[in-house]
Amino acid sequence: IGVSQEAAQEFINAYFAGFPSVRAFIDNLLASARESGVVKTMFGRRRLVPDLTSRNFQIRAGAERYAVNFPIQGSAADILKRAMIDVHGALVSSGSPARMILTVHDELLFEAPKEAADETAALVRERMEGAVALRVPLTVDVGVGGNWKEAKS
Repeated sequence: IGVSQEAAQEFINAYFAGFPSVRAFIDNLLASARESGVVKTMFGRRRLVPDLTSRNFQIRAGAERYAVNFPIQGSAADILKRAMIDVHGALVSSGSPARMILTVHDELLFEAPKEAADETAALVRERMEGAVALRVPLTVDVGVGGNWKEAKS
């Protein structure tokens, strides 16, 4: 990012000073993962992380980054998969002509006739925002267009 390691470390330190619960989350997660050798998503999907106890610093540091990232990114992926299942079922049961055709990271792309676009967008938003109950609400941005670029702008 074009800053010195010292400046980057100062930024990281300031972040954790402002958000101490994030530091505690990471520390607790790593302690638990070192003990069990496993990290989990919020839905219980598990990954082994045996290198957390490696004597090699680089291997151990990589495993720590993976162990912290997996529960967050994995949970997001689990939520999207649940949303996809819910949306597909709702489209089928409503007789909608819309079809889910592509997923890119945390985005879903649908194809629908113009006359069904607004109804499809509302259904998708409702099902995706209701995919799981969290302490903070899930929010979904919906775009409509003749192609993906138009829908995103």
